[in-house]
Amino acid sequence: MSGFLPASILPQPSRKRLPFWISGFGVILFLLAVAFLNVGRWLVVNDPLRKATAIAVLSGGMPARALEAARVYKQGYASRVWLTHSTEPGDTLAKLSIPYAAEDEYDRQILIHEGVPEDAIEVLEPPIVNTADEMRTIGAALRTETDRAVIIVTSPVHTRRTKALWKKVANGNGVALLHAATNDTYDPVHWWRTTRDALDVVREVLGLANVWAGLPLRPAQ
Repeated sequence: MSGFLPASILPQPSRKRLPFWISGFGVILFLLAVAFLNVGRWLVVNDPLRKATAIAVLSGGMPARALEAARVYKQGYASRVWLTHSTEPGDTLAKLSIPYAAEDEYDRQILIHEGVPEDAIEVLEPPIVNTADEMRTIGAALRTETDRAVIIVTSPVHTRRTKALWKKVANGNGVALLHAATNDTYDPVHWWRTTRDALDVVREVLGLANVWAGLPLRPAQ
C-alpha cells in the first residue's frame, strides 16, 4: 500500500484562504487609489497668517510667489520682505559673456511694481542651492530678531516639504508660517491631468522622503 494520503483528507489551505487574499488585495488597491487621489491636496499647507518679522519669498515660481508676497505685505502682516538668491545660472552665463539679471532681481522689481517700498526689500546671504539652504539662510536671519516669526511664501505644492525642511534644519530659530501663492496654477484635486503638476507632485513626494530619511541625498555640485 502506498504512503499517499487520500485527497479528501489532505489540507487545502490555499483554497480556504483565497477569499482572504482577494479581500486584502482589494483593500490595498483601495488605499492606494485614495492616496493617489488625495496626495495633491495633502502636499498643500496653509498656516493662519499673523504678524511676523518678515515675508520670505522662496526662489522659483516666478512671478507668482513675489506677487503673493506683495499682497501679504500690503495687508500689513510684516514690514519687510526677504529674498534668497543663487549664484547660478548667473556665474556660468557670465563666463560666456551673456548678461543675466538674477531671479532675486526680477522678484525685487515685481515687489516694487506691486507697491512694496524698495527699502523694505532685503536679499539674504549667503547664496543658496536648494530649499534646505533657503531654510538655513532664513533661519539665520530670523535668529537675531525680536519677533522670531517669518511668513514663507512658496508654491502650493511646495509648502509641505518646505515646512518639513524648516523643522529639520531651522526649527530652533523661530516660527515659520507657510503660505501658498494663491495665483499659482497648480490643481491639487486633479494634479495628474497635466505634466507640470504631475512632475511637481512626484518631485515633492520624493523630496519629502529624502527629508524623512535625514537628507541623505545632496544637491549636485
